[in-house]
Amino acid sequence: MTGTLILVRHGQSEWNLKNLFTGWKNPGLTDLGIEEAKKAGQALKSRGTVPDAYFTSALTRAQRTLDLMLEEMEITDLTIVRNHKLNERDYGDLSGLNKDDAREKWGEEQVHIWRRSYDVPPPGGESLKDTAARVLPYYEAAIAPLVKAGKTVLVTAHGNSLRALVMKLEGLDEEAILKREIATGAPIIYGIDAEGNRVSTEEL
Repeated sequence: MTGTLILVRHGQSEWNLKNLFTGWKNPGLTDLGIEEAKKAGQALKSRGTVPDAYFTSALTRAQRTLDLMLEEMEITDLTIVRNHKLNERDYGDLSGLNKDDAREKWGEEQVHIWRRSYDVPPPGGESLKDTAARVLPYYEAAIAPLVKAGKTVLVTAHGNSLRALVMKLEGLDEEAILKREIATGAPIIYGIDAEGNRVSTEEL
């Protein structure tokens, strides 16, 4: 028996567009982000996908992305589970800052380390390792049992919270996961067997 896990990064946010560190802040989607979310829903509908369960973060840009997808998929009878464990990585003192301004304040090299190292957090924030430490136990407890049982589960979340899941599912090491780009509004579909192992990958 094979279950299906669909991961979707939220559409472009207003702060993505402005080149700001977002983290746990709550900017809305841009017009492009809204269109990306709609296209993700259309792609899943065209594929004939009807999920059995829906998960998203506690942040509005991910929730709005899911809502827009559901409208396109014409799905109205459902329960959505929202949990902060799926939130984006917390950028701490960098949150709300322009990335160029942050480089001026702390230096290019230091900001690069905070952004692209696996286990070095910015001041007051989380590293990708910290993010994985809350995302993965939640996945194992709440989402994986459904997928292992053959269900189709849709998760809309964020670049780094999804990166933590992708790292596990694709067996990537700490260096490889930092290079793994996750596009906004582009569903990644995994076939998962009863043991929780990835047996197929499809990107729409």
